[in-house]
Amino acid sequence: MDLSVVLPVYNEEESLAELIRKIEKVCAAEKLSLEIIVVDDGSTDSSWQVISRLASVAKHIKGIRFRKNYGKAAALHTGFAEAEGDVVITMDSDLQDNPDEIPELCRMINNEGYDMVSGWKKKRYDPFIKRFTSKIYNSTARMYSGIRLHDFNCGLKAYRNEVVKSIEVYGEMHRYIPLLVKKSGFNNIGEKVVEHSPRRYGSSKYGVDRFIKGYLDLLTIGFITRFGKSPMHLFGSLGTLMFIIGFFMAGYLGIRKLVFIGNNLKAPLVTDSPYFYIALTVMIIGSLLFLTGFLAELINRNSTERNIYLVRERINTEKDTVK
Repeated sequence: MDLSVVLPVYNEEESLAELIRKIEKVCAAEKLSLEIIVVDDGSTDSSWQVISRLASVAKHIKGIRFRKNYGKAAALHTGFAEAEGDVVITMDSDLQDNPDEIPELCRMINNEGYDMVSGWKKKRYDPFIKRFTSKIYNSTARMYSGIRLHDFNCGLKAYRNEVVKSIEVYGEMHRYIPLLVKKSGFNNIGEKVVEHSPRRYGSSKYGVDRFIKGYLDLLTIGFITRFGKSPMHLFGSLGTLMFIIGFFMAGYLGIRKLVFIGNNLKAPLVTDSPYFYIALTVMIIGSLLFLTGFLAELINRNSTERNIYLVRERINTEKDTVK
C-alpha cells in the first residue's frame, strides 16, 4: 500500500466528510493506493456517525472510536499502530490542512530520502495569542533539540512507515514528534511550506493551559530520552554530590571545634552555627535524591506497557472491538 492517512478527530462532524472526499480525489489523481484511518477521540457530537456512514461504503476507510477523550497523542499513537502504507501522513480534521500537499509530501519521502517531513504554516490564520505562543514554543524547541524546523506542532506531517512504528507518542507529546523521531535514530528530517486555511467549522481546541503544558512536555521528553532507561544516573549523581557537600560542611565544623579544643580555647557548640543545619539539610536532600534514583530504577525495571486506550468500536480493521 502506498499511503496511510491518519486523521485524529474530536467533534469535527461538519468538516470530516468534505476532508475525506478531498483526500480521495487527490490520491485518485495521483494513482496512490490509500487507506484512511480515522480515530474518533471521544467526540460528543455525531462525528462517529459520519465515520460509520463513510466507512460503510468505502473499505479503505478505517474507523476507531475511543470510549473517552484521551487527547491527540493517543489518537496518533493508535493510528500509527494501524497504518500499513509505505508513507504515513497525519492531518488535522478541521480543513485547515490542505490535502493537495499530499503528493509532494509523498515525493519527498519516497524520492528525496527523508524519514520525516514536517509542514510549516508560514502564513497562519490562527488567533494572535496562538501564533505568539507557537513562536515561543518553536524557538525553544529548536534551541533545545537542534532540529531546524519552524513549526514543530504542525498537524500536517509525512513519515516513512518504519518511523511511526519506532516512536512512542503519549500524553501531550504530539507537539514534539520531530524530537521523538530524532531520538529514535532517524535524523533525516525535512520541512515543507504548506498552505493553512482559516477554520470554517467548529471552534479551536486551543487553550491557555497549552502554554504551560508545552514546556512541561519539553522537559519531560528531555528527561525521558536522556535518563528514562537509567534514572539513577541523574538522581544518584545529584544525590551523591549533595551528600558529599553536606558531609564536608559538617566535617569543617567538627575540625574547627577540635582546633579550638587543641589550643585550649573555648570551643563554640557545633549546633550554634547555622552552617550545621544547612549541612544537615543538604545531606538529607542528597540521601533522598539517591533513594529516588534507586526507586526509579526498580520501577523502570518492572514497568509494563502504559499506553492502553479503551477502544469502543472499530470499522474495517482486523482487530477485534473492545466492548
